[in-house]
Amino acid sequence: MKAVRLTLICHALTQAQKVGRLHRPDDGILALDAQPLPLVPEVRVLTAPERRGGETAAWFSTQVQVEPALADCDLGRWQGRSLKALQAEQPEALAQWLQDPHSAPHGGESFAALCQRMAAWLAGFEAPGEWLAVTHPMVIRAVLVQVLGCPMSAYRLVDVLPLSRVELSFAGEWRLRFG
Repeated sequence: MKAVRLTLICHALTQAQKVGRLHRPDDGILALDAQPLPLVPEVRVLTAPERRGGETAAWFSTQVQVEPALADCDLGRWQGRSLKALQAEQPEALAQWLQDPHSAPHGGESFAALCQRMAAWLAGFEAPGEWLAVTHPMVIRAVLVQVLGCPMSAYRLVDVLPLSRVELSFAGEWRLRFG
């Protein structure tokens, strides 16, 4: 069995993140002061289907494959809404969503459902070699919950900043790598 090395990278900063608004699929990224370092040629690049993922992935490679499983959490009716507006209009629903991983008051995907989606993706990811996957903060949190086997409520304790990286390896089981 040949090993898999998978680096998850959070997409670059968006205007939505900057102003405290929940994401929309068409949110683009803000300009960077400097480009990230290019990858070595053997690294294959995957990206979430949303615009912000694709724009970030393009910094790393011109050969990018869209991976639907890396899509951001579906926020249903709350897409594009500001957190301040939700706090004013639906404080109980927002609090429930933030506290209960099984909650989806927005009519979209719960964090628990996102964790199941990422568990299935990780279980089926067997392509050996070096991979880079550009995705979203909630997706990275879900992957960490799966790899570490921690309670789903732990996701609230993890901050995933723009362009942050999480390195994983697989040789029979997924492992978190520090380097």
